[in-house]
Amino acid sequence: MKTILTTGATGNLGRAVLTALSTKGFKVKATARNLAKAAFPAGVDAVRFDHQDPATFDPAIQGVDGLFLLAPPLDPDAPNKLNPVIDRAKALGVRRVVFNSVFGVDAVEQAPLRRIERHLMDSGLDYTILRPNFFMENFSTGFLAPTVKQGGVFLAAGDGKTSFISVADIAEVVASTFQNGLSGKEYNLTGPEALDHATATSILSKVIGRAITYHPLTGEAMSKRMRDNGLPESAVQYIGVLYRVVRTGCAAAVTQDVETVTGRRPRTFEAFARENATAWR
Repeated sequence: MKTILTTGATGNLGRAVLTALSTKGFKVKATARNLAKAAFPAGVDAVRFDHQDPATFDPAIQGVDGLFLLAPPLDPDAPNKLNPVIDRAKALGVRRVVFNSVFGVDAVEQAPLRRIERHLMDSGLDYTILRPNFFMENFSTGFLAPTVKQGGVFLAAGDGKTSFISVADIAEVVASTFQNGLSGKEYNLTGPEALDHATATSILSKVIGRAITYHPLTGEAMSKRMRDNGLPESAVQYIGVLYRVVRTGCAAAVTQDVETVTGRRPRTFEAFARENATAWR
């Protein structure tokens, strides 16, 4: 039985990856900065890991066959935190690294996550790079969830479309990648359709049975809302870049990569909404 170390295991995607790997019969180690606050499924080994504390790297990595590497969210300093992890994984004999990057980052060579991609590609390790688009779960348990519950989505997305994808489908790709030994591959992961936010909120309204309204903002107004909510300036700037990408239509592409890897189509936004309807009630 192969052992996979999953970083970011307390987040939406990390938790989904734990489930998908366990279902396929892998032994799973899950990381957390504070083990006392972490709760993982039965059968998952928990280990302390902190990107900013290199002393935690070796105890977490030793003895694993594969590493699922997830960057800290909205962090422009991510290369300085993750590239040393990749180096230690190689030194400790890890065979395969699956890195979760972001949709479209391969078009911007100086982007933080692209720099990590390049480091991994040059490392000599067997690697797979996944580039998912915006998560559907942003609406249910992520940063959009509080305002969705209140009846609105306030973003500077214009009328740009996004091929939203569920973390459950990304997790299935991760598990299939380890199971099938896919190496030297780069996959751009999307849902089966591209929706603007007015359409997405209309679907939510239909499923929930009450009105959810999309309120298009200017970039400046969105940034102000985020600052007022206490978001660090680096994250405000990062999100601003992401939604400029949406407004210009660069998040609208639909790929077949989920089906290519897993053998099945990813779920639609409406199917996701129906599966998670209790999140908004």
